[in-house]
Amino acid sequence: MSRTLSALAVALLLTLSAAAQDTWQIDPPHSSAQFAVRHLGISTVRGAFTKVSGTVQYDPSHLEKSSIQTTIEAASVDTRVEMRDNDLRSPNYLDVQKYPTITFQSKKVEAAGAGKLKVVGDLTIHGVTKEVVLDLDGPTPAIKDPWGNQRMGASASTKINRMDFGVAGAPGMIGDDINITLDIEMTKQVPK
Repeated sequence: MSRTLSALAVALLLTLSAAAQDTWQIDPPHSSAQFAVRHLGISTVRGAFTKVSGTVQYDPSHLEKSSIQTTIEAASVDTRVEMRDNDLRSPNYLDVQKYPTITFQSKKVEAAGAGKLKVVGDLTIHGVTKEVVLDLDGPTPAIKDPWGNQRMGASASTKINRMDFGVAGAPGMIGDDINITLDIEMTKQVPK
């Protein structure tokens, strides 16, 4: 009898720990990656990548088990100026034919204060991978949407030097430092 109870207790603990780490899908229509860069040192040009997808494993009780994997379609760059967007897609900058995606894969997630996380991971742009730190606000508390699924959101930011990733077009005219902000909405389907 005690062996049966022990086995049941172990099974229950394993089930609870597996349930605590939830898998969330990034919702592409409600997510984007924005960037800001200085132009001629006098103004800031802003743009976005409109096609963002990925998966988030989130365990608020054990952040070390949490992870983020994000993929951005490089050709989805949008600065609201077609000529500039075409130049950014060209070999002068992102070379989207050769490097169609920008990816981020977390390596470590840790608390960074109330409602904040620090996410360390590998960012790959233009075929070059560098470690970056994302300062993350959130995630928000999960809510139930009208279709019965769970949703939550988060915003993350970092700053990179484009030259570190081999994106070297127009030196002196375009700033080297790029501020990046990710706004993501995540969904989790509730089993029916």
